[in-house]
Amino acid sequence: MKTKEQLIDELIDLAFAEDIGDGDHTTLCCIPDTAMGKSRLLIKEPGILAGVEIARKIFHRFDPDLKMTVYIEDGTAVKPGDVAFVVEGRVQSLLQTERLMLNVMQRMSGIATMTHRYVKKLEGLHTRMTTPGMRMLEKEAVKIGGGVNHRIGLFDMILLKDNHVDFAGGIENAISRCHDYLKAKGKDLKIEIEVRNLDELKEVMRVGGVDRIMLDNFSPELTKEAVKIVGGKYEIESSGGITFDTIRDYAESGVDFVSVGALTHSVKG
Repeated sequence: MKTKEQLIDELIDLAFAEDIGDGDHTTLCCIPDTAMGKSRLLIKEPGILAGVEIARKIFHRFDPDLKMTVYIEDGTAVKPGDVAFVVEGRVQSLLQTERLMLNVMQRMSGIATMTHRYVKKLEGLHTRMTTPGMRMLEKEAVKIGGGVNHRIGLFDMILLKDNHVDFAGGIENAISRCHDYLKAKGKDLKIEIEVRNLDELKEVMRVGGVDRIMLDNFSPELTKEAVKIVGGKYEIESSGGITFDTIRDYAESGVDFVSVGALTHSVKG
């Protein structure tokens, strides 16, 4: 299994291949390869800074001679006019890495800022917040903003969604096949199962064999009832249609996790 560092390196390589291809010909044609200079990242909006360490990887992967001086670290609240870092080296390298660096910093900082808003909304509660998220950089940004990551992909956790249950022929079949598979493959993965109503929840409680139950599109009132039924036996995650205005209602219902897809799919980059 690839490490997080390997996955990030591959993502950076792919991004450069998409953006630069066989060369940034605009830069290469008009900037001498001997020209040296510096650039700085100037903050234009208030928020939570994220992506500094990824920016460092981007610069180093493209040109190890680029030197980066960091003034503001990941996770810091910033305001317009702040300078996050300065990069010095070949101008050609600075120009060719600029767009990828800015895209990453804007995306990650947007996610971190939104995550921080949601976390502040839950201030005083012990509920953990997670996001289904999209891949490594977005998940890192959620962590920087104060959230907790869900699984990385399809390989590091079993998540039995409604379609899996339906195609397997029901909850008991799905859970049973899941355990048979893990035993046959010699894998030790946590199992989460999605339920759509209280009847399905009661069926999961009867069958057992899971680590977490996801309540899909339950109202806050129905969530409270579900929490009583589970009685602390399994972790509970609320998911589906949860917004900034309703997240605290779900958190106060007693669940362990609140899943907010908007952290990554509705963020302002």
